[in-house]
Amino acid sequence: MKLNFTKMHGLGNDFVVIDAINQSVKLSKEHILFMADRHFGIGFDQLLLVEKPRQAETDFYYRIYNADASEVEQCGNGARCFARFVRQQGLSHANILQVGTANGVITLYHEKNNLVRVNMGEPQFNPANIPLLVDQQALQYTLDLTKQGIGLIQISALSMGNPHAIVTVDDIKTAPVKKWGKAIQQHSAFPQGVNVGFMSIESTNKINLRVYERGSGETLACGSGACAAVVAGIQLDNLIQQAKVTLAGGELWIQWDGLGSPVWMTGSADFVYTGTIKLMN
Repeated sequence: MKLNFTKMHGLGNDFVVIDAINQSVKLSKEHILFMADRHFGIGFDQLLLVEKPRQAETDFYYRIYNADASEVEQCGNGARCFARFVRQQGLSHANILQVGTANGVITLYHEKNNLVRVNMGEPQFNPANIPLLVDQQALQYTLDLTKQGIGLIQISALSMGNPHAIVTVDDIKTAPVKKWGKAIQQHSAFPQGVNVGFMSIESTNKINLRVYERGSGETLACGSGACAAVVAGIQLDNLIQQAKVTLAGGELWIQWDGLGSPVWMTGSADFVYTGTIKLMN
């Protein structure tokens, strides 16, 4: 099976995007793992599939696979790449796209200077919706990581269509992202795993962020993670309604007007190259 693909990135969070509308795409776990391999395949943080819509009043369906071949519900950086891809491929010239995902419909807006604004939906705080196994909802939760040699740590937890835990640190440069990220991700309180964000706050409208993602490890950027971090900061009265998030790969602008409102994310999406890969049947 030969597949045409496009390599893209959103602030260094890199993707392989495949048009599954104009070519037959039947991927096994082994196919995805092969493509994800940065030595023998192509290499990516996530694989994005552009499919025909599955429900009325949507333009496309959007599927996301991590580098370990697990399918996930949401990816903000990928959503921006998705929007630019379908326009560049001539699949749609609309400035506003309604796109179905495993977690519902998201709206993508083409802005000036190749920026894309994404309506990421309302954050979910109910532990059952994250999911998070705790007795009751709270602004912050205490995780016991004593067995991992870490001790007790405080996190915020919410869903942006996928689960996020946010840890506030003094300096993200020295934050133990890999050790703590892996320990939190594997904690029994998160039955489906969790993306772990490490946030340092510079001012009421500016934060720095590193994210240890499910199925990928630390990435250069995470759009849904940026949304989750800003929401957590607003909930704790540390941030105002609009904030700039600086990640290793670049900057995102996040806005959240509070409970009952969606989170808006604006950022870039860039093309790297196109190619064809042959996969064993």
